[in-house]
Amino acid sequence: MSSAITDRFTADHHRCDHLLAESERRLAAGDWPAAGEATVGLVAALERHFAVEEATLFPELAQVFRVAENPIEIMVGEHTQMRALLLDLDEAVAARDQPAALGILETLHFLIQQHNCKEEGILHPMADGALPERGTAIATRLTED
Repeated sequence: MSSAITDRFTADHHRCDHLLAESERRLAAGDWPAAGEATVGLVAALERHFAVEEATLFPELAQVFRVAENPIEIMVGEHTQMRALLLDLDEAVAARDQPAALGILETLHFLIQQHNCKEEGILHPMADGALPERGTAIATRLTED
């Protein structure tokens, strides 16, 4: 069985984790220009990841494996929660509110870790099994411009 989806999406999770850690380092140091850049990079990476899942992976998986609809709905709901936190983070960084920004990143980190665990342990392997011919093409979407 191919593991292209699990492998590529997990690698992208790790990339986003590193960007979150970089944002946290820059904010903790009070380096506002670098914190702003790091936060923009984090938001863009997470939005890209969510978009590929929501526009490609999830619809294709739901089409061939109806039992995935409930887990997909949960994942999309969690994306919505994280997007709200990203908006709050943008506002806190723009206001140079270090305690708020760091608190938001801590909450975001916690949610992301729980979310990724479910995707990496359940949803992505399910997709690899249900979409063996499409896995590589779907996974490649993460790196397309």
